[in-house]
Amino acid sequence: MEETRRETWPAELPGVLRLPSGRLVRGRGLRRALDPAAPVPTYGLYLLGGEPLAVPWEARWIRWPDFRLPADRADARTALTEAWRRAADDRLEVACGGGRGRTGTALACLAVLDGVPAAEAVEFVRRNYDRHAVETPWQRRYVRRFEGLKERAS
Repeated sequence: MEETRRETWPAELPGVLRLPSGRLVRGRGLRRALDPAAPVPTYGLYLLGGEPLAVPWEARWIRWPDFRLPADRADARTALTEAWRRAADDRLEVACGGGRGRTGTALACLAVLDGVPAAEAVEFVRRNYDRHAVETPWQRRYVRRFEGLKERAS
C-alpha cells in the first residue's frame, strides 16, 4: 500500500497554528509579503470583500467583508469544512487583509471542527496564533454558534 505524502507546514513557521488533532494551518495577512524562503501553500482559503488576486496554488474565496461575517454563511461553512479536511494533508493557508479578524475567526471555526469547544475556540486561537485574533463581538458570536457544524464535518 502506497503512503500518501503529507505536505504540511513546518510547525515553527510564523503564523502556523497547531490544532489539537495535529493539523497545521497557517494564518496570514495578505498585506504582508510572503517570505520567499518559506514553503508556499498547496491550498488557500481567502476571506475578502472582493475577489482576491490569482495565486499559483489551488484556492477558494469566501466573500467576507472586513470586520464583518461571511456574506453567505452556508457557503462559508462548506468552505471551512473542506479546508479543515484538507489541512490533514495540505499546506492550508487561511488569510484576509490583516490576518487577525476574519482569519482568526476562520481559524477558531477550524478549531471547533477539530474538537475545541466553541466557547473556548477564540481563546485557543488567541493563545496559539495571535492575541488580537477575532476582532469583533459578532465574530466571537459566529464562532460560538459554529458548534452545530462539528457533527456534520465528522
